[in-house]
Amino acid sequence: MIKNFKYILAFLILLMIEVIIALFVKDNFIRPYAGDILVVILMYTFIKGIVKKPIHFLPIYLFIFSALIEAAQYFRIVDILGLRDNKLISTIMGTSFDIKDIMCYLAAAVILILWEAYEKNLILKSSRNT
Repeated sequence: MIKNFKYILAFLILLMIEVIIALFVKDNFIRPYAGDILVVILMYTFIKGIVKKPIHFLPIYLFIFSALIEAAQYFRIVDILGLRDNKLISTIMGTSFDIKDIMCYLAAAVILILWEAYEKNLILKSSRNT
């Protein structure tokens, strides 16, 4: 099941950070912005940790997925489905639309694209040296 331990470890660390942010941080920057950026990176590390084959454009797919979840918040899908009282679903799906969240998801996608370019460059350099 685990294909890349480095990414699973990163996933677990980021998950702990996200839980700490959700439970203990009540500010106007880290929780709403850093938390939204980290959640996309969290999903990325999880997928990279369990999927062996490279997924081209994964950061873009995660951005689209995150933006669709945000759009679902705009259309109040949680309320339409009658799930607002379900704390888990309400927390995962979210209940309030904010365009700034989409900008955070975009920032995360850019960070991940840059990370992939950096990693690819390292792999190319190491293959040239061998």
